[in-house]
Amino acid sequence: MNLALPLWFEIGSYVVLGLILLADLALVAKRPHIPSMKESTLWVVFYVTLALVFAGLMFLTAGGEYAGQFLAGWLTEYSLSIDNLFVFVIIMARFSVPKRLQQEVLMVGIIIALIFRGIFILLGAQLIESFSWIFYLFGAFLLFTAWKQAFGENEDADDGETALISYMKRHINMSPDFHDSKLRTVIDGKKVWTPMLVVFIAIGTTDVMFALDSIPAIFGITQSPFIVFTANIFALMGLRQLYFMLGGLLERLEYLKYGIAFILAFIGVKLVLHAMHENELPFINGGQHIEWAPEVNTWTSLGVIIVSMAVATIASLIKARRDTPKKEAVSSE
Repeated sequence: MNLALPLWFEIGSYVVLGLILLADLALVAKRPHIPSMKESTLWVVFYVTLALVFAGLMFLTAGGEYAGQFLAGWLTEYSLSIDNLFVFVIIMARFSVPKRLQQEVLMVGIIIALIFRGIFILLGAQLIESFSWIFYLFGAFLLFTAWKQAFGENEDADDGETALISYMKRHINMSPDFHDSKLRTVIDGKKVWTPMLVVFIAIGTTDVMFALDSIPAIFGITQSPFIVFTANIFALMGLRQLYFMLGGLLERLEYLKYGIAFILAFIGVKLVLHAMHENELPFINGGQHIEWAPEVNTWTSLGVIIVSMAVATIASLIKARRDTPKKEAVSSE
């Protein structure tokens, strides 16, 4: 039996999650450091456990359908967030961000991501409520994104350089070196910007691009703005620690992009089928619902997401293991 999500549960969740994010932010500001593998792993396990506990509470409070939607949405956003990490790695390397400052950069990036995703969630929810045909557009967009993810070049990862950043580097006074996490500093009595400003803009631009992909994807799983937003919060909360935990492993996940592409394509097809089932466009089936269009349930979506990520990860690790002896043989020559 599925119940409605009570208001006290939603408000309480926002309060608790907000406090956790503030505590995490305070911890980074108070003790900037390069986290060890053990520390990063423990934090990632903590946030994953927290998400599973939240799903359990949602199951007890409102039933299995809501809990399933949250899990499917969280896993989808988590997989897309891992893809986001690849771009963060490129940006950090491109702008030579010191290791000791990378925690703060990631934390700011996560806050920017939450803000943009919150905006897109509100807009998406309003569009869905007003225009049921928007699912056709969401579905087509995800299918295009899936194709680009699998077979196109990743434009988001173009070393973080954009026209805006290139213009800024040519036209504003900027110090050649980082000055801790400051955006502005004083050199020879003059105030100048630091490279941190460019890094934050590159991270923010990347976050906008990923929000455009991820929000339609999760709306293909649930139309509850509360579940959409909390799934995004949980996916982003452990991202900073995951960055340090995975480290060089990210480069070995060669087939991850295909797993993510398959998930996006699957959700895109699901959205189109849902749009057909709810069809109101007069030039499609005379404006009538297309009853034969099947609806993909939440648990099927959850299974597809888990299997896709597992297959992509395992295949990547197997290939990396096979390639290691070849690389060692080449380097020894």
